[in-house]
Amino acid sequence: MTKIQDFGLGLRVEHYADFEAGAEPALRTQWLEIISENSMVPGGKPLWHLDRIRADYPLVMHGVSMSIGSTAPLDRDYLRDLKALADRLQPGWVSDHLCWTGVDHRNLHDLLPMPYTAAALDHLTMRVHEAQELLQRPLVLENVSSYIRFAADEMSEAEFVAELLRRTGAGLLLDVNNIYVSSRNHGFDPLDYLDRMPAGQIRQIHLAGHEDRGDIVIDTHDHPVRDEVWALYAEAVRRFGLVPTMIERDDHIPPLPELLAELGRARDVATAALKAVPA
Repeated sequence: MTKIQDFGLGLRVEHYADFEAGAEPALRTQWLEIISENSMVPGGKPLWHLDRIRADYPLVMHGVSMSIGSTAPLDRDYLRDLKALADRLQPGWVSDHLCWTGVDHRNLHDLLPMPYTAAALDHLTMRVHEAQELLQRPLVLENVSSYIRFAADEMSEAEFVAELLRRTGAGLLLDVNNIYVSSRNHGFDPLDYLDRMPAGQIRQIHLAGHEDRGDIVIDTHDHPVRDEVWALYAEAVRRFGLVPTMIERDDHIPPLPELLAELGRARDVATAALKAVPA
């Protein structure tokens, strides 16, 4: 598998030409994250572009449709196609979201949170093991942002995530923006959340923008990273060290130089945070 280091970006169609032309300055972006479903095709332009870009940039794969938390049986055809793409690309890892996205294989096109119960933990543990066996590789799971809580919750989100990782050996894609968004919406301490995460299983960090409406915060991925999220990222670096970090932008996508400048800020924040760690 590809070795992934330091800082990357989400690969979006708007920037294909820049990466293919070598317009991105050397070492400013060290790897790229693709949306798995966009390339789970038998051929054509998506794979043609991907093959050209991956000649110069290591890749990781990030999915949005596994629906690992659903009560419907895992979609084995989807997992076989995902494995085929991973075998072709040899990414650093394959990730998806710790959530459910629909019922009866009807995709609701949203990342819906789990109830944080012992029963849900048992259900997820079985399904993560099944997915990892089919993929023949560890799965990396991302914490999602949420706007509601279940009345049946028996534990905090952080406790739930940490216990699932302990049971399955899966990796964690720590989305710092999602922690901030959910902490504001539900009133929990984001630093306590970080403290409960198993440092040895954190494979990647996501940074993104959000919309703050005062009484609710929405994970939009269409704004620059906000100061509060940079501050929480610095706390994550102090706790976990330098974990491969990337910036997600999925709407209002700016020119590549603007994203590279934001990625430069991630480097600066991480460097300052590491210097603040006692020897």
